[in-house]
Amino acid sequence: NGLMGTSPPTSDPFTKKSAKKTKGKRLSSTSFTALINNQEFQLLPSLKDTPAAERNDLFLRKLQQCCLVFDFSVPDPDNKGIEQKRQTLNEIIEYIANNNGVLFEAAYPESIKMLQCNVVRCFPPNQDEDKEDFDNDEEEPNYDPSWPHLQLVYEYFLKFMESADFQPSLCKKYCDQKFVIQIMNLFNSEDPRERDLLKTMLHRIYGKFLGLRSFIRKNINYIFLRFIFEGDPCNGVAEFLEILGSIINGFAVPLKQEHRHFLLKVLIPLHKPRGIAAYHAQLAYCIVQFVEKDPSLTEPTVLGIMKLWPKTNSAKEVMLLGEMEEILDIIEPAQFKKIILPLFNMLGKAVSSPQFQVAERALYFWNNEYIMSLIEEQCRIIMPIMFPSLYLLSKDHWNQTIVALVYNVLKTFMEMNNQL
Repeated sequence: NGLMGTSPPTSDPFTKKSAKKTKGKRLSSTSFTALINNQEFQLLPSLKDTPAAERNDLFLRKLQQCCLVFDFSVPDPDNKGIEQKRQTLNEIIEYIANNNGVLFEAAYPESIKMLQCNVVRCFPPNQDEDKEDFDNDEEEPNYDPSWPHLQLVYEYFLKFMESADFQPSLCKKYCDQKFVIQIMNLFNSEDPRERDLLKTMLHRIYGKFLGLRSFIRKNINYIFLRFIFEGDPCNGVAEFLEILGSIINGFAVPLKQEHRHFLLKVLIPLHKPRGIAAYHAQLAYCIVQFVEKDPSLTEPTVLGIMKLWPKTNSAKEVMLLGEMEEILDIIEPAQFKKIILPLFNMLGKAVSSPQFQVAERALYFWNNEYIMSLIEEQCRIIMPIMFPSLYLLSKDHWNQTIVALVYNVLKTFMEMNNQL
């Protein structure tokens, strides 16, 4: 794959959400982790009550102690170590958040190690891999039972990276490409709370480590291409797109060829998968960002989306109509002229759809003032395309709401062209 700067990870544990019909109890991801419950979690002295000269050593010991991982899949009220670890994690979070000069060189590898010991893990296989049954809207989130510890570990690492004392030059030796791949593989977690914190963490890494930026973008490309063209499940598409939305916003113009290629060969094909509802809002934001950055991308973008236009999936068609309106909302008049024929041929079919929600969404384009101004300038071209469909709908459409909207559109056309 020419998109990867290095070889892709040997194992790609992205697994898809199981269909809702699978009611059997799922295995916890922590049951696949190296669990160390047989070691006693020994309470150490408080950092704030320890002499300053001894705090660095105690801080390292607490980080090392938090590498112990407990099994939450089987409740054990007698296991005091779980609560003691929670208290220790809260203490070290507060320590680095409220004190200056506490991040010394030895704290960097220990912090990375503590994160890896707790969060880097394999996920259980899904029990239902039938893509046709996948419906994100009906899927109930699968919450990880070990979240009381996982959340605090993630919060510690975010505070660690956001600290005024944090030095990327000391951390880059440990926050390397292997570490980034481990973090990106975790986006397959079925727990939305974990993916949300992972999104923030990967964004911080992208911002602080310039040498990893290209590698992160190329690995996201790789994950998306596997998801689109090989059917590899990925729970974190929406979160990756949120990160990319922020990255795209910072792209300099004129855009590099690499970025244009990413839009045309990766983002536009993301309209194809059946599970698009899970990430469409984030995808549409990225698309609009690109069109705003480089108006010359408008025509290939619109035509690319139209090539993937659904024929029988009305819910998806409504989503894409909404995205198309977002693009038209920021389109330049010169670019609008280039897409008039394919765009309004598509809208003519949409307003004639027997599915009233599709027809209604298409007719709402005429409620947008900016789009109306574009239509008015090109009325002589657009009218012959739209009028036959609108006239037939006004006569015999079964839904009175659609008929009323059609009358409003016809009235608008007549106000634009007095000859009508």
